[in-house]
Amino acid sequence: MEENNARNTSRKIKFGLAPKFIIGFVLIIIAITVAAIIVGLDTYTKSITDHYNTVAYQTAHVAEGYFTRQELTDYAELARKFDAGEISKSELDTVMESDRYREIWEYIDKLRRSMGANDIFVSWCDIEELTSYTPEKAEAKEWKPIVYIMDSYYEPSLQFAIGDRSPVYPDYRKDIEEAARTGQPFERKIITNYQFGYILTASYPVSYGGAAVAFINVEIPMLTLESDITEFVVRVLIVSGIIMAVLLAIGAFAIVQAIIKPIIVAAAEAEKFVGHNAEISDKLGKIKTRDEIQLLSESLLRMEIDIKDYIENITKITAEKERIGAELNVATQIQADMLPSIFPPFPGRKEFDIFATMTPAKEVGGDFYDFFLIDDDHLALVMADVSGKGVPAALFMVIAKTLIKNHAQLGELSPAKVLMQANEQLCEGNKAELFVTVWLGILEISTGKGMAANAGHEHPVIRRSGGKYELVEYRHSPAVATMEGIRFREHEFELHPGDSLFVYTDGVAEATDAHNELYGTDRMLEALNSVEYDAPQKDVLRALKASVDTFVGEAPQFDDITMLGFRYYGSAGNE
Repeated sequence: MEENNARNTSRKIKFGLAPKFIIGFVLIIIAITVAAIIVGLDTYTKSITDHYNTVAYQTAHVAEGYFTRQELTDYAELARKFDAGEISKSELDTVMESDRYREIWEYIDKLRRSMGANDIFVSWCDIEELTSYTPEKAEAKEWKPIVYIMDSYYEPSLQFAIGDRSPVYPDYRKDIEEAARTGQPFERKIITNYQFGYILTASYPVSYGGAAVAFINVEIPMLTLESDITEFVVRVLIVSGIIMAVLLAIGAFAIVQAIIKPIIVAAAEAEKFVGHNAEISDKLGKIKTRDEIQLLSESLLRMEIDIKDYIENITKITAEKERIGAELNVATQIQADMLPSIFPPFPGRKEFDIFATMTPAKEVGGDFYDFFLIDDDHLALVMADVSGKGVPAALFMVIAKTLIKNHAQLGELSPAKVLMQANEQLCEGNKAELFVTVWLGILEISTGKGMAANAGHEHPVIRRSGGKYELVEYRHSPAVATMEGIRFREHEFELHPGDSLFVYTDGVAEATDAHNELYGTDRMLEALNSVEYDAPQKDVLRALKASVDTFVGEAPQFDDITMLGFRYYGSAGNE
């Protein structure tokens, strides 16, 4: 059974520590690689963009030098006037076909080709049109704030002439407006990605001490950016793969040897201990990692040793407990046999009906009852409760019961003297300081008269013929075996035909339910009086015990419950 449990535990382990470590290590390397690529790409892209932007601005600054201040101002004014309809197309063509305009265009075109730019163009910005932007206007291609002055695009068919208008990227309109009004370059880079790939446009405002006269725009394709990014990613992946493979090999070997292997050994030895009848491991003590794993292994080894010792002790204790249990069963039977248990006890005597029960709280109890004939006309009734419980109380109970019965059967008809003689003998060598409460009554059967002594015991209960059960309260004497030299009180009582007597131990009145509430004498009297007047004493006691059990419920029994019922018929019983 244990081996099957161990095998089932092994089958539940789908992934060991080594695979988990390798997977976790790979995931960490991948995460580091991705982070490195992201950070590297961001840094590299920023560096390349700054480089292209610097080149574009330098190119624009060179292009500015091809114009004189007056020429650039005149060309800008010419474009404005043409756009405003103040000059004709023929006048504009005359300027564009002039030698100076052609010379400047050739310089700029040559600069464009030498710098590898897509286009270098000179423009004027219509600020009123720029600020009139709306998404609907831009969508209808009606928003064109840029007016061309010169365009060196490499495809003549796509070149713009003086006065032609063009839109700008809406996201940059505020930057361009600020630059147009102040003449200062803006910091943001105009980067776009369309059919020609990544394009960086540097718009350099030309200012002569105020607002921008014109913009020199340089479009440079970032041709190497995409290829460089691809190359960068490939290199990072290759390097990361090599590093991951090397680190994985070294780390896996080191961690498997230093951590995982000892843990696997410890787990296997623990499983072996569980599944093979608690065999002490011979491998746990050999794990010398000088860290928490060694501490864990040593703790497992100590635990195995302690568990094995514990199992051996439990085995011994269980065997001893079984032996004691068997002996207690015998003791229980012996104690039960010592108490009168055959009813009716005196089949030939019809003058009375008597019944008694004892329910111990443990295997053996300290309560006892007794009844016996002292002579043909005198009956002794005994109800007693030894202090304490279990075997010591049971042993003391045997001695007390024997002494009381022996002294009474010697012909002593005084309960007080019987208890006094028993007290002297019980006090001898009573190192355990046990004592016993006793109610002893001796009844003259023919007359119903009797004497009773109460040594610290519960008050008896009497029901007169036709009446109800009631407590009979009077002063007690000290319990038997509390001290030497005690003189016990006794008092007379008389039973008439039809009267009933009930004596009991405190286990009845002090029975406790789950809420720690006591059963009490009131409930006891109520249960006694609930029984029919002429019911046998056996039924009376059974009804009371049922009432106690119902009240207590599932709560454990803390004390012995002992009861004796006696009904006196007198000479009428014989009739």
